[in-house]
Amino acid sequence: MRIALTTYSTRPRGGVVHTLALAEALAHRGHEVTVWTLGRGGDAAFFRAVDPAVEVRVVPFDARDDEPVGDRIERSIRTMAAAFEPGGHDVVHAQDCISANALFAALSATGPGASPPIVRTVHHLDDFTTPRLVECHRDAIVRPDARLCVSGAVAAEVTRDYGLAPTVIPNGVDAARFARAAGLDGAADRARWRARLGRYVLALGGIEPRKGTVDLLEAFALLRADHPDLSLVLGGGETLFDYRPYREAFDRRAAELGITPVVLGTLADDEVPSLVAAAAALGFVSTKEGFGLAAMEALAAGVPVVARNLPVTREVFGDRVTYAVDVPQIAAALAAAVAGASPVDLAAGRALAERHSWARAAAAHELFYERVVERGGDGGQTVDLTDRHPARRG
Repeated sequence: MRIALTTYSTRPRGGVVHTLALAEALAHRGHEVTVWTLGRGGDAAFFRAVDPAVEVRVVPFDARDDEPVGDRIERSIRTMAAAFEPGGHDVVHAQDCISANALFAALSATGPGASPPIVRTVHHLDDFTTPRLVECHRDAIVRPDARLCVSGAVAAEVTRDYGLAPTVIPNGVDAARFARAAGLDGAADRARWRARLGRYVLALGGIEPRKGTVDLLEAFALLRADHPDLSLVLGGGETLFDYRPYREAFDRRAAELGITPVVLGTLADDEVPSLVAAAAALGFVSTKEGFGLAAMEALAAGVPVVARNLPVTREVFGDRVTYAVDVPQIAAALAAAVAGASPVDLAAGRALAERHSWARAAAAHELFYERVVERGGDGGQTVDLTDRHPARRG
């Protein structure tokens, strides 16, 4: 099968990580896979090397620091639409609302029935306020020929808000990579992080409202009273949106609390596993998530996770993480984790991560694509992924 996957950035965000890992796993199954993306700020390649079995097409996109977010999104859609080549694909699969809307524009010129079906993975629902962005977000859910979600919780939100029933295919995770970082092979790299940072609580994904970063800061202030040796470390943070007001509020509150977080920003891909494995705990207190890839990677490394109590985290992680609903509970759960008294079974967490393989996710996507191509879409209903030919799946 000839498959095009599209994403909006070359830089490390959950949807981009998902796109590359899925593309490679599909290529390993013998499919012809092309990944299309926008190269922002001069980027000519993704944040990590991509298996040469996957063709990568990076569309140049000039960055404008003073450009409003809405204008930047509109220009992103136009730029990718103008560059995308629809010919030669059996299915095209968008991982975000920007690339989905770009596909609508690019394929609209091919005529009815001449274009391949468009699939969209809805990782989570966003809360836009401007009318054009609300429309863009809605179109990217309603207009595709078929929809996927990485968790049943998000699929239920799509059903509630749009009357559609996406098919659920959970995320994969490169569990072995994070397990190696936690083992003997990763000892030197973990030691380097600890020499630089001391003992630390880690959060990944940047300083932004959806990640609940201010709540984590407040909880860390409570935690630090009994653990003055701990530091708060924040990694990642590449985003299309302007979270400067939230970051300014975070910085003001940190100064008031007398805390100086270590903000690492975007990290080299090969640094992430050892950074995670060296942490005393991972704070995963997002107010909204689609799956929780960073938390699953931490479990693979044997690191205790404190998660906000959300339907999606309950669904994905079960009893493998500690849950909290507010700042005092986050602080108490982190205190137990850094003291080695976490009530969760870390071995069970590692086993859970190992079960979420990209090979399994790719096999499910393959079945989904076949059904969608046969039917021309999903009809707004969940697609049955029961394999009629298990022997040929490998």
